[in-house]
Amino acid sequence: MARVIFYSKPGCQGGTKQKVLLTAAGHEVIAYNLLTEPWTVERLRSFFGDRPVAEWFNRSSPKVKSGEVVPEKIDAETALGLMLREPLLIRRPLLEIGDRREVGFDVEKIDAWIGLKPVDESLREISENLMKQDLQNCSHSHGHKHHNQQRGSNHGDGSQQHQKQGQCNH
Repeated sequence: MARVIFYSKPGCQGGTKQKVLLTAAGHEVIAYNLLTEPWTVERLRSFFGDRPVAEWFNRSSPKVKSGEVVPEKIDAETALGLMLREPLLIRRPLLEIGDRREVGFDVEKIDAWIGLKPVDESLREISENLMKQDLQNCSHSHGHKHHNQQRGSNHGDGSQQHQKQGQCNH
């Protein structure tokens, strides 16, 4: 089983589900706070590989949702500078296993990489249910997307209500 260095936002429901899935598969998860980690340009850049810059961003970040930051219009150097100043812009989680680093939680990719099959039959149902969920996006969307065309948000009017309830504040 793998030792997974897992950078996420504490309290994020999606991150919690991701860690449960990894742990159920027998992996050791060592969690760090992505928002307080002392990032450098070089270290942060190493997680993004050859992905397009737009895929480096957390689409649920308030600045992205408001249109203040438009990932498709930003070059790599500018993106990294913005992310160092405001870590909420960084797509989560950042994963480090051995000498390989990745961004996001693509279940199929991670399963092929380190395996996500539960180590114990008692964890099978939990794992299967989690693997059916969208673990890439903010979990408060409840598996569906709201459309707020005025702001370009995937969370629409529900986002503010969820934030007030303390379930998600990106």
